[in-house]
Amino acid sequence: MYSFSLSVLFQAILVVSISCAADHGNYRKRLLLLFAFAGSITTMLFLTVVPKVYLLGALWAIISNTCFGASFVLLNSFLPLLVRHHPKTQYGTPDFSPELHPSFVDEYPPEHSLSEPEVEVFDERSALLSHNRAPSEAPDVTEPLPPSTDSTSIELQLSTQISSTGIGIGYSAGLFLQCVSIIIIWLLKGTTFSLRLVLFFIGLWWFLFTIPAALWLRPRPGPPLPSTGNGNSKGSRSWWAYTIYAWSSLFRTVKLARRLKDITLFLAAWFLLSDAIATVSGTAVLYAKTQLRMAPEALGLINVIATTAGVLGAFSWAAISRALKLKPHQTILACICIFELIPLYGLLGFLPIVKRWNVIGLQQPWEMYPLGFIYGFVLGGLSSYCRSLFGELIPPGSEAAFYALYAIIDKGSSVFGPAIVGAIVDGTGEIRPAFWFLAVLVGLPAPLIYFVNVERGKEEGARLAEIIEGFRIKDAEIACGGHSSSESISEDERGRDNREISPYDEEREGRRRNDI
Repeated sequence: MYSFSLSVLFQAILVVSISCAADHGNYRKRLLLLFAFAGSITTMLFLTVVPKVYLLGALWAIISNTCFGASFVLLNSFLPLLVRHHPKTQYGTPDFSPELHPSFVDEYPPEHSLSEPEVEVFDERSALLSHNRAPSEAPDVTEPLPPSTDSTSIELQLSTQISSTGIGIGYSAGLFLQCVSIIIIWLLKGTTFSLRLVLFFIGLWWFLFTIPAALWLRPRPGPPLPSTGNGNSKGSRSWWAYTIYAWSSLFRTVKLARRLKDITLFLAAWFLLSDAIATVSGTAVLYAKTQLRMAPEALGLINVIATTAGVLGAFSWAAISRALKLKPHQTILACICIFELIPLYGLLGFLPIVKRWNVIGLQQPWEMYPLGFIYGFVLGGLSSYCRSLFGELIPPGSEAAFYALYAIIDKGSSVFGPAIVGAIVDGTGEIRPAFWFLAVLVGLPAPLIYFVNVERGKEEGARLAEIIEGFRIKDAEIACGGHSSSESISEDERGRDNREISPYDEEREGRRRNDI
């Protein structure tokens, strides 16, 4: 537990320190791969832990958990970029693709005059996956459509689709590894070597499936860091400057973000919801072990059922929301309502008539299995929709910084719920009264989510991005004594070459065209 607590602390410090480097320059993908490979290798190194060097286990646990948290923040920061540069959002309609609709040029002529010479443009903004196509084979690409009135709904729909698919694949992989782990432990009679071997296979799995991202995920560089004006572009300035700028930017961003009503509402709701998810899970396991006397094998089966339901939920909630015509925040509300059934079901055990039945209200061990299914099914929807909804509210150019804040709130909130449950159990001597607290905790985020307005939040985020950019320009002018900061920014810190355009520049260009 001490190792886990230390890893959470280091993780919080690390994700803030690297957020600036991820949002500026060409470091986002590099850092993702660095922490993914480092975390997977240290997880595999658990195979070397023996009683004589047991402290290595604590060291590997701290490093691997810290790297996992950092890599997950960086992975999440790609979601808004995947959505922003997808053909569906670039061309304004869900089904449009330049290859599928050649009549686009006739219906929507270019903005420049027909008498002006046409400049050949190669489109590299359509996706984050690199294309193996030679420049000479690149198709002629027209300008994207002007933003349509339903562009937000298109982006949100695409964001939830990508997020749900990713969560579903992740749960599927987790379920597969759980089954493999159970087989390994069963074959080796539950020895400590079997546990170390399981951790080795988990690290190997992580390592192998990082390779496709290393090969095909495009880096999508951000804007350059404001220059110091001293001509030292790479040496002592680089990482130290990024770290200092990250922490100063975090405090500035948090101060400015308080003005954003929808981000504030969502983060407050996420604080409560994340705490509820962790507290319900921990309380349920404690109740099953102490009150229902369930064996470790039975608890493992609950975990498998919850993970299986998570796979189903991740892929099903998108279809459910389409069938019921629910907006993303309404889908989150539906998940919360179903989630509320778990503590309410536990409270049924207080009713005298239910007590006489000796069943229902968590009086029998088998009742944990359907509740585990509900928990996993709801978690699959909440994980994907909360992440995608927050991604739509983030100011362009600050993805890693805001997802770092998202992760810190996720980890930090998990302290309060279990502590309150522990106090209730100590005061009453029973676990069931804690279900009253859980019922309130699960329901508290609902009114906050209800008042989140994505369209308004996107507009506020765009304005905040302009303010943040103004601070960056001001910092650069002060550092350079009024001279252009571009003179002392290296090609590496610009984070782009002749073939790549940063999302920051695309956002500015898009706003310029709209103003024209």
